[in-house]
Amino acid sequence: MIFDMNPIPDIETQPQPVIKQFQEKKLAVALEYLSNHSTFYKNLFRKNHIDIKKIRKIEDLKDVPFTDKTDLQQYNRDFVCVTQDKIIDYITTSGTQGDPVTFAMTDADLERLAYNEKISFLCAGANPGDVYQLMTTIDKRFMAGLAYFLGIRKLGAGIVRVGNGIPELQWDTINRIHPNAIIVVPSFIPKIIKYAENSGIDYRNSSIKKAVCIGENLRQQDFSLNLLGQSIRNKWDIELYSTYASTEMATSFTECRFGCGGHHHPELILCELVGEEGMPVSEGEVGELVITTLGVEGMPLLRFKTGDLACFHYEPCRCGRTTMRISPIVGRRNHMVKYKGTTLYPPAVFDVLDNISYIENYIMTVCNNEFGNDHIVIKVGLRKQPSFDITKDLKDHFRARIRVAPEIEVCPVEDIRKINFPDINRKPVKFIDNRNNTNNHAK
Repeated sequence: MIFDMNPIPDIETQPQPVIKQFQEKKLAVALEYLSNHSTFYKNLFRKNHIDIKKIRKIEDLKDVPFTDKTDLQQYNRDFVCVTQDKIIDYITTSGTQGDPVTFAMTDADLERLAYNEKISFLCAGANPGDVYQLMTTIDKRFMAGLAYFLGIRKLGAGIVRVGNGIPELQWDTINRIHPNAIIVVPSFIPKIIKYAENSGIDYRNSSIKKAVCIGENLRQQDFSLNLLGQSIRNKWDIELYSTYASTEMATSFTECRFGCGGHHHPELILCELVGEEGMPVSEGEVGELVITTLGVEGMPLLRFKTGDLACFHYEPCRCGRTTMRISPIVGRRNHMVKYKGTTLYPPAVFDVLDNISYIENYIMTVCNNEFGNDHIVIKVGLRKQPSFDITKDLKDHFRARIRVAPEIEVCPVEDIRKINFPDINRKPVKFIDNRNNTNNHAK
């Protein structure tokens, strides 16, 4: 697969009708490839009497059944489209949504991944002379760290592979190598700020000028910074760029300097938003993101339901791109909580807790009460013991932000840390769903 290496690919500045026609041609190629090489999709087309030649437009996809995480878990090998000798790398999903799923990557897939990250970093203002400090893991079968390394290498910038955690090592690296950018889960930034303050490090005058943030929202739906983003910016005046991605997509949506949503790369992925009944939502409405990968060789996906709820924005961006922009993720469909008449998603709860100075860590648990309704318990570990009533203060914060106040329990920090970071997970667990005996985890 050959890609144009201009800072902004030409297709990303075209009118929407041109982008749609471009994607429909890519879709026809993808369908033909799946029909010839994917055991899973061959069976799906046959069982549902689908003639791929009749799928000419994106709207025609409504007749194709969705693929979901359960399919990937149950029929994993049937998704592989290449012989074993063509597989270069094996990757698994994080496992925070159930059993991890294995993905087989060919050399072409790794090249595609590098291209995706190169244009994503360019979107976030990268330059060939930049040096990025990677504060997330590159091992443990993790796609993201590898993707960042490949993309930055393709960009011609430098990278320091430090890994996650260990604020002391992060600052030692910054002081030794003087990177100007970090790639980081945003809730880790307050921790490295706190370490710097306690250690007398003048972090405001360090070499770091920007952060590419992964895994958590930095913005609200109107694109203003959320509480976490505000707290970082108030302490450390660096540029903040949000990204959204997943292993299944093998593609990322990254903000440009105007911070108005993650930009879509139409040469890499086709996106739909669907409602409860599986039909497309109206423009401007929130729906579940459904993706079809384009140009993937090892394990391409067709109409895969991500479980993530978002909104699409189509107005041209001031950066010159005319592609769709994806909103901050509202939440996961199966994590919606109905509490005391209010519908909410865990990220809204996390946003409150991440910005309370005396909280060290926390876990949100939801279960069914005796009447079958959702019941929320927030367990918090304390950084310090305030002189005031913690329960009342926390409930006041929650009522101000999300209108309802869940049950609060104060627990030892170490007990919560063991829940947040189980040995089998790469990502921190902040949400446990015990409704109807399920045990779904989310960041």
